[in-house]
Amino acid sequence: MASDLLERIKKLIIDGRLPPGAPLPTERELTELLGTGRTCVREALKALQAMGIVEIRHGYGTYVGPMTMAPVVDGLVFRTVAGHHRGEDSLLQLLELREAVEAGLAPRLAGQVREADLAELDAIVARMEDETLAGPVRTETDRAFHAALCRGLDNPLLDAVPEAYWHAFRQVRAGLTQQAADPRAVCARHREIVSAVRAGDTARTEKAIRDHFCDIRTRLRLEYRFAR
Repeated sequence: MASDLLERIKKLIIDGRLPPGAPLPTERELTELLGTGRTCVREALKALQAMGIVEIRHGYGTYVGPMTMAPVVDGLVFRTVAGHHRGEDSLLQLLELREAVEAGLAPRLAGQVREADLAELDAIVARMEDETLAGPVRTETDRAFHAALCRGLDNPLLDAVPEAYWHAFRQVRAGLTQQAADPRAVCARHREIVSAVRAGDTARTEKAIRDHFCDIRTRLRLEYRFAR
């Protein structure tokens, strides 16, 4: 009954083509419309709020939620961190999902990234090269590179998996032995991705992305092997 009620409220939003921020019927109106008790409606709305589907503004009413990917990101992060602490290779699993997403975008990335984004990617790789003079490439710089790479595709869903990976990595990295990457190799991998994208070469772009992830995957596998 509870799940059925959730689906019926979601259907109201879909059928009404209600955008984020649009007001929903009051609890009393939903009770009459759905033919159920007010307590059931209230609990259903709380559940939908936890999913980010609705937003309850106390004293004002209930509105369609922002429809962000936050619940998906939170779920992936929790699954990864919990699995990691149980001794599972969950961070590696999430990395492989991230690789599948980015490598699968090669046909769209090759030759289609805007010049302004390519210039930003060049600047980020230059920053990486500067960072290698003092030590490893900073995580924040690597993260900025991949965000800029996909920004021109104008698809907010593409942010979910990388965002989850970085959040999970930040929470578990203290327990990793941190298999060191060669900073110069890291810079070269990223520079090759930019060159392949700029050249409009799909096969080269996919290979460059997979080569980059292969390095990370190899180090993570060593992390989990040593942990066992």
